[in-house]
Amino acid sequence: MRFAAVLNQDSGTLRTTDVPAFADRLRRTLEAAGHSVQVDIVAGREIGAALEKAVAKRNVDVVIAGGGDGTVSRAASLLMNKKKALAVLPAGTMNLFARGLGIPQTLDAALQSFATGKVTAVDMASVNGRPFVHQFSIGMHVRMVKLRETMDFGSRLGKMRASVRAGWATIKNPRTLKVTLSIGNAEIVTRTTGIGISNNLFGEGHLPYADNPAGGVLGIYVSVARRRYHLAKLLLDMLRGRWRDSEHIEIHQADRAILKIHSPTKKFSAVMDGELVRLERETVVEILPGALNVLVPASNARAKAA
Repeated sequence: MRFAAVLNQDSGTLRTTDVPAFADRLRRTLEAAGHSVQVDIVAGREIGAALEKAVAKRNVDVVIAGGGDGTVSRAASLLMNKKKALAVLPAGTMNLFARGLGIPQTLDAALQSFATGKVTAVDMASVNGRPFVHQFSIGMHVRMVKLRETMDFGSRLGKMRASVRAGWATIKNPRTLKVTLSIGNAEIVTRTTGIGISNNLFGEGHLPYADNPAGGVLGIYVSVARRRYHLAKLLLDMLRGRWRDSEHIEIHQADRAILKIHSPTKKFSAVMDGELVRLERETVVEILPGALNVLVPASNARAKAA
């Protein structure tokens, strides 16, 4: 296959990596397996243009996106409904979409999996037509991300520590939103500390990512926790993947959901694939089955085929 790799040198793992040396290993690994590859190393502010250039190349079968959730989401949106495939290099903090695809979590192991990988189709989702690959959320998660962005961190581990501090600060002063959530014929009117809508249902017993990225449904998670203790317990349940056991969250699934915000605040934000975005008062979230071709380890492709 013909690869084009775009490496975001400012992303969590690559920020503390000798990126030119890693790029050389990337070339040697793929070329030894009979592939060709072009590598582009860019700063975070240049990632969008570099990905657009890679996707536009005619002589490319697979685009490798090396970075965090924002980098991967941008690449996926450019490759949606195209024959070219996305290879996710897990160079972010949590790499949740990559985990759902079964991509090894170390950079060199991921490269080895690309060398023998197979292309398969997985789902994407959209918010008012804007695509995402992992999760869209409102409420508590938004406050946490905003607080984390005020903190200094220079590495993947530093970002994880900042996330914990921001999460705790958010829990100490919980706020609620009044919303209407329409799922099929059902309409839920509630005050909630947070809602997360995922591209396929999160699996059990691990970090929040989908075990089946081609399941064809949205996972809809509505927090009913209000007190600090309950919010702290919910956060712990989320990190341990104990969704089904938690009494502080309601779980639904659908192929489409409509979210309406009734709180008086004039401006709202949401988090989409780890990035802050503007939130409209009415939001339509939909699943997009099979919208993205991805490169996954050959063992994963054989297991799904069986």
